[in-house]
Amino acid sequence: MFAKPVRGRTTADAEGDVVVLLIGMRVNHFWAVHQWLPVMLAMFRMLGELARNHDRGLLGRVLLTASPRTYYIVQYWESKEKLYAYAHSPEMFHHRAWSIINGKERTGKVRGHVGLWHEAYVVPEGSYEAVYFDMPAFGLAGAHGQVPLEKRGRYAKDRFAYRSAAGAEQKAAEKTG
Repeated sequence: MFAKPVRGRTTADAEGDVVVLLIGMRVNHFWAVHQWLPVMLAMFRMLGELARNHDRGLLGRVLLTASPRTYYIVQYWESKEKLYAYAHSPEMFHHRAWSIINGKERTGKVRGHVGLWHEAYVVPEGSYEAVYFDMPAFGLAGAHGQVPLEKRGRYAKDRFAYRSAAGAEQKAAEKTG
């Protein structure tokens, strides 16, 4: 099922801090399918696990490829605490997958056939902005909702300056405190 585009210009309806995780893999040796295919399948298994339990905090995700070798997922999380909780939870597959990888690394069984990486960012309110033109909810808007551009400002500088009620109160307190 394909999402219908929303006509005109819209922006993401994010408020407060935004938590973004980039996570991916690089196939270093294509012929070592037995090494990299299980890693790719594990990525999809973890996404399925998160999709079945929205309380874990994953708000949205976009699967991308940077080359025929590199695949990654941009994930938007409710909070860094929920991201950490998922990553460290013994009941979740991520914990088991990393235990296997760490065990292989300790015993010298990692052969460099597949690379793994992640980057995590907490972006404070006022440090992000987005614009979409004739697009369905995507990326940050897919995770937090989509609103008409005018609600946050026609120009990027206005969208950067937007503050939610809580963000405006915090900024005012910082100025007086």
